Amino acid sequence: MKADATMTPKPPAIDAPAEPLTESSRSAELRSRAREIIPGGAHTYAKGDDQYPVGAPGFIVRGQGCHVWDLDGREFIEYGMGLRAVTLGHAFPEVVAAAAAELTQGSNFNRPSPLEVECAEELLDAIEGADMVKFSKNGSDATTAAVKLARAATGRDLVALCRDQPFLSTDDWFIGTTAMPAGIPTSVRAMSLGFRYNDAASLEALFRRYPAQIACVVLEPAFVQEPEPGFLDALRRLCDAEGTILIFDETITGFRWDRGGAQRVYGVVPDLSIFGKAMANGFSVSALAGKRPLMELGGLTHTSERVFLLSTTHGAETHALAAATATMRVYRREDVVGTLHRQGLRLKAGIDEAARDLGLSDHFVVLGRTCNLIYSARDAEKKPSQAFRTLVLQETLKRGVLMPSLIVSYSHSDEDVDRTVEAIHGALRVYRKALEDGVESQLEGRPVQPVFRPRS
Repeated sequence: MKADATMTPKPPAIDAPAEPLTESSRSAELRSRAREIIPGGAHTYAKGDDQYPVGAPGFIVRGQGCHVWDLDGREFIEYGMGLRAVTLGHAFPEVVAAAAAELTQGSNFNRPSPLEVECAEELLDAIEGADMVKFSKNGSDATTAAVKLARAATGRDLVALCRDQPFLSTDDWFIGTTAMPAGIPTSVRAMSLGFRYNDAASLEALFRRYPAQIACVVLEPAFVQEPEPGFLDALRRLCDAEGTILIFDETITGFRWDRGGAQRVYGVVPDLSIFGKAMANGFSVSALAGKRPLMELGGLTHTSERVFLLSTTHGAETHALAAATATMRVYRREDVVGTLHRQGLRLKAGIDEAARDLGLSDHFVVLGRTCNLIYSARDAEKKPSQAFRTLVLQETLKRGVLMPSLIVSYSHSDEDVDRTVEAIHGALRVYRKALEDGVESQLEGRPVQPVFRPRS
């Protein structure tokens, strides 16, 4: 059953000017303390001050459903929901109860908990083509473990990854390919090769250039772009022909595109896949799942050289696995994915209508699958603009909406979505004025910055 949505104060009327964003001295003081002792002021780059306008909520202290409250008591309808990790809603009662019950029994022991088997069976029931699973705490660790497993199985070193996708891992094999490769040896960077999404020929060219050298192909099966007909099938055929392991990073698409991930939607089964985020509704659980011959290389019942696959002290904390099991059971019982698509469609339709009404359809553009919407803010030349993105964030925050993306949860009600559309409509009126007078005339501070950049 869906969690009840808390009612947020009605945003200003579409034509009414909104009050400037301000924060209390308490919040400003804590922000200053954070910058002194935490690099970047936050433990996740995407949550840093440089990603939000001046006066944005510096700290969130509470969430319920799709609503959050900051340190100053301001309430917001939230989108993105913990960087896509909270799909059911904040403090979803069934998940909280499952985790709390385990916490009273202890959370970490010297031997496995029965929950490790129970949660593994629940996940494998959802994923076609996977025989075994290992749990960890984040998607990066699981993805890197998949790369290691592929290298061990093939005896090869090179990794082919999709250059068009923003994030696959915090580890060197991926970060060395970004605009922030500092500290990563050149020799490590050289082992990662790039191909283009929806361009099987670009991967085929890599195989010709590096015959029998590529251990694995790593990509998200979908992100903003949908796979063109035949693209994922072509990757499967190429990998099979080359003896290369195909890895799908379903950290985002898993339990959002479908209970069984994007691989079920598109009908292409990888050798290994990574799940996380939505599978535990905000609790720290990730999973590497795959076919038995590969996964068992990290186990005990084979005669090959053993692979140190995943072994983390906190990888199977009982409260987190209980939360994951409860979350997956909600998915099995209720139409969570259908709700995500339905509410995303309602949101997109309302925003598109508002943009058309103001003549901004080419400037504020909603992109992606309805369960995973993002937006592009564009300048007078219709080019993506950090300044105009900042303006959107600034004006929607003023109207009670926190939207680094437009990604809905199971807890977003019709009223939440409609109030969001109203808030965006008001923000777009300011946007139109900024196109006429210059965006600097409407900004109340510096623009936001991309996460991946070589200099501050």
